[in-house]
Amino acid sequence: QVQLVESGGGLVQAGGSLRLSCAASGRPGSRFPMGWFRQAPGKEREFVAAISWNGDRTYYADSVKGRFTISRENAKNTVYLQMTSLKPEDTAVYYCAAQLFNSASVYYGTSYDYWGQGTQVTVSS
Repeated sequence: QVQLVESGGGLVQAGGSLRLSCAASGRPGSRFPMGWFRQAPGKEREFVAAISWNGDRTYYADSVKGRFTISRENAKNTVYLQMTSLKPEDTAVYYCAAQLFNSASVYYGTSYDYWGQGTQVTVSS
């Protein structure tokens, strides 16, 4: 079992920045790909970013490329999502996810085995 806890969400004005954190626990010493997804009201969950188990590869949705940066600090079992130049359309609940048993594409939510509870990000115009 892996527990994921997101933090760092909040209310920010357009153009501002936030950093989300996702702390993983339950499998000390394990390293696995991690992803961030988001879901806005009335919309389907969508892929935001992902990172390989050792951080050497990162993946981004076109809508956030150049504005968001995913990173990880394995010593702290934590993955981060630095969000800059935020837009009102970035408003959503953001979820982190862990891929332990599934080797399918990191772009799909079905590829992940564990999910956090989510953290709200609201960007005002």
